[in-house]
Amino acid sequence: MDPAKVQAVIDWPVPKSRVELQRFLGFANFYRRFIRNFGQVAAPLTALTSVKTCFKWSVSAQGAFDLLKNRFTSAPILVTPDVSRQFVVEVDASEVGVGAILSQRSLSDDKVHPCAYFSHRLSPSERNYDVGNRELLAIRLALGEWRQWLEGATVPFVVWTDHRNLEYIRSAKRLNARQARWALFFARFEFVISYRPGSKNTKPDALSRLFSSSVASTDPEGILPEGRVVGLTVWGIERQVKQALTHTPSPRACPRNLLFVPVPTRLAVLQWAHSAKLAGHPGVRGTLASIRQRFWWPTREHDTRRFVAACSVCAQTKSGNSPPAGRLRPLPIPSRPWSHIALDFITGLPSSAGKTVILTVVDRFSKAAHFIPLAKLPSAKETAQIIIENVFRIHGLPSDVVSDRGPQFTSQFWREFCRLIGASVSLSSGFHPQSNGQAERANQTIGRILRSLSFRNPASWSEQLPWAEYAHNSLPSSATGLSPFQSSLGYQPPLFSSQFAESSVPSAQAFVQRCERTWKRVRSALCRYRAQTVRAANKRRTKSPRYCRGQRVWLSTQNLPLKTASRKLTPRFIGPFRISRIINPVAVRLLLPRYLRRVHPVFHVSCVKPVLRAPARLPPPPHPCRGRTYLQGP
Repeated sequence: MDPAKVQAVIDWPVPKSRVELQRFLGFANFYRRFIRNFGQVAAPLTALTSVKTCFKWSVSAQGAFDLLKNRFTSAPILVTPDVSRQFVVEVDASEVGVGAILSQRSLSDDKVHPCAYFSHRLSPSERNYDVGNRELLAIRLALGEWRQWLEGATVPFVVWTDHRNLEYIRSAKRLNARQARWALFFARFEFVISYRPGSKNTKPDALSRLFSSSVASTDPEGILPEGRVVGLTVWGIERQVKQALTHTPSPRACPRNLLFVPVPTRLAVLQWAHSAKLAGHPGVRGTLASIRQRFWWPTREHDTRRFVAACSVCAQTKSGNSPPAGRLRPLPIPSRPWSHIALDFITGLPSSAGKTVILTVVDRFSKAAHFIPLAKLPSAKETAQIIIENVFRIHGLPSDVVSDRGPQFTSQFWREFCRLIGASVSLSSGFHPQSNGQAERANQTIGRILRSLSFRNPASWSEQLPWAEYAHNSLPSSATGLSPFQSSLGYQPPLFSSQFAESSVPSAQAFVQRCERTWKRVRSALCRYRAQTVRAANKRRTKSPRYCRGQRVWLSTQNLPLKTASRKLTPRFIGPFRISRIINPVAVRLLLPRYLRRVHPVFHVSCVKPVLRAPARLPPPPHPCRGRTYLQGP
């Protein structure tokens, strides 16, 4: 045998702990079928793995260890590499080294036999690689070690690794400089990287961990020599409090191990515990934890809560975990069908007969809906023409139109059009689609129906749209208990011929009476359903603060189109901004700066929160860029 091929196993160090011994036996278990009486040979080593006995290396254990290493590096385990047959390269990397095994399936017994072992200790710079680069380094070193066989192999070989992402490394479009350099080397070989779970990749894993003990012993010393401790550090804030105590005696209620903080220095203590860089603006609990270690005064908890609540940095950078503010305020219930309608668009659909958009029109009384396919998003004038042809022509003119703040509905043309037909324009507040919830709910329903009807051929959705609309309008609504057809027409269109006689109307007067009875029934059901919805929704909401004109509030940045380098590091709230008008109890209008002129200034109260004032004797915490840190030298 070539000593270089088996050097990694020959130099295997004597295990010094139960874990190292278990690692060696895990490596050995794969080859037990090639070693006669493996259980008897390894018995002294197996006995040492029991937690019931003390780990003590003995002469018999050393003999079994040497015998197993000799068996690993001799026939019948090892075979001579044959470039005409497929190779298997098993690699793994640990924090301290890499290991690899070159194997081939033997023709005599059709079992995988090793051809050579490889183990490499990582340098200090290589140990700084991330996991992916260390695993890739293991492949690079193994291919370089056995390139005389792998580069000339007639059959593409397989590389087994327990790092799944490496399966796609050869097809990746973006590589760093190190990976690109290695990719040029990999181009000389024909191979496939295959993922193998770590539980089945124990052999190269054991070889990669041979250097664990040696690396641990040769690691450079820390900053402090062993046996040394850091001396006590005196904070500048402690000196400041002690200096103030020379003029103010400590009360008897102050614990002996704590310093009493006089009134003039309490602000400095709160700033040190909350606003200093070493504190990082914690909550009330974290700020109190720092203060309680050294300081005391009678109103310590109360002052800390007020100080943290008034911190402008926390107000802008922290998002609350309380339920959204603002009780549910439903829209008024109409008294007849198609007097109040809601509009919305469904976009992002595949082209179907030249159509890519659906205009949803919902009657807020009967819940009936029309779904109109369009080629593209229309302008305000085109939207008005579509509504005239498909809604007004059939159901008459409405008295109110609810929509979101799309450009079609915020334009001057649309407002003037609705004024001329006698309809009021009700636009949703900024970033609050719940205002147009009925149209949003109809969009979800039609999307579910279309997915069911056209999932095999998505491009046919325009052909299925009439059937989807009929299904939506013929099924009972959860709000009224009646179908939209019955709520608006006074009767349910019959599906069977036997129902024709029952649905006939003897006179127009009887038809009108039937409609009026149905509409009263629907309105009463809507009133009951609204009360139930309000109770259920308000369980997950909190009552909003009472705002007044001129009050300052913080504005949430969750939906604002801000241009920032990192969205994750953007403040959760910006401002403060003043309230210019109270629209209703759950909507306010803000005075926004010029850089937000494209944002509609009306917001739901869940998007704002009030600016809390700091205590009168405690000024607000400093701006983070101008703040001071009360940390001084020892």
